[in-house]
Amino acid sequence: MTASWRFSTLADRHRALGSKLEDWSGMGTAWTYDKDPNEEYIAIRTKAGLMDVSGLKKVHITGPHASHLIDLATTRDVEKIYPGKSAYACMLNEAGKFTDDCILYRISPNSWMVVHGSGTGHEELQRAAMGRDVSLRFDDNLHDLSLQGPTAVDYLAKHVPGIRDLNYFHHMQTQLFGLPVMISRTGYTGERGYEIFCRGQDAGTIWDRILDEGKSAGIIPCRFTTLDMLRVESYLLFYPYDNSQKYPFENEGPGDTLWELGLDFTVSPGKTGFRGAEEHYRLKGKERFKIYGVLLDGKEPADEGAPVYRDGKKVGVVTCAMYSPLVEKSMGIARLDVDCAVKDTKLEIRNRSGSIKATAQPLPFDDPKKTKRTAKG
Repeated sequence: MTASWRFSTLADRHRALGSKLEDWSGMGTAWTYDKDPNEEYIAIRTKAGLMDVSGLKKVHITGPHASHLIDLATTRDVEKIYPGKSAYACMLNEAGKFTDDCILYRISPNSWMVVHGSGTGHEELQRAAMGRDVSLRFDDNLHDLSLQGPTAVDYLAKHVPGIRDLNYFHHMQTQLFGLPVMISRTGYTGERGYEIFCRGQDAGTIWDRILDEGKSAGIIPCRFTTLDMLRVESYLLFYPYDNSQKYPFENEGPGDTLWELGLDFTVSPGKTGFRGAEEHYRLKGKERFKIYGVLLDGKEPADEGAPVYRDGKKVGVVTCAMYSPLVEKSMGIARLDVDCAVKDTKLEIRNRSGSIKATAQPLPFDDPKKTKRTAKG
């Protein structure tokens, strides 16, 4: 853990479950537990699971120019985000290439929280803050516990009045077990779920009580990497594992466009003036690849990084893959040549163990209309 400089107060609980706390984004994170990951995947898809995702970076932005900073640094129209609402956004460099994604939480008129992953989000925000009347504060005391799955709301409804009325991508300031929290109806699973932002000193109490009370309802602790199974089905990208930072182009520096990643929807209609905006619009129609799905024959999942071929020519790479014991299909996210990112294109995945026939399929595989995560009541 020499690379880790950030620490979750739940570290001992993860160790007790078998984790060695592998580093992610500077924090020792529960990548592994001493149990079958399929158990956790099934729990989140059918009941609920609790994950510690405190390795996400939380940045508070306050002051008269807070909204202007976020308007410069991200792809969303901040004036459409009111207190209590949040939005998924991207950040670009001057070349119009993706550098990080984030969720923007508007807390009050001049107060925001930006939660981002392992890209350069904090640096992008700092750059936009130069010379402006604004304060940025990185907050690692704030922990993030993610309770995801169809029964998550049933559990929380026993303790949090009004939780059933909280809409997708909205958040509320409240209490849980008498402790101050912010609960956000967001997550990274494709299921109806909630993120519980709490103080580090309260995280253990909240973690223990949810797992203790929720055990009879099938709520179990889940490792961070269970998200890989869920995100493949739900078309949720993970920087840098799906990006050219890991799969570089020959004779080109790293960086993918939102058109290539399928994230162009994060640009609010008509928005200009954000960093990289001119290049972003100029690069439309100039895609070098497309993020797309692959559906494999049989039960063997594709290797991470497995090359994809069509008619003997390499046309892409699988970035993340899984076999679902629920739908009994093997599937993956891939970076494919543009002419191959077409439904039912016949492909070949070359695993270390041998070749597997596959077809290109649009993403997401699961719940394409997002009915689960947006359900009301």
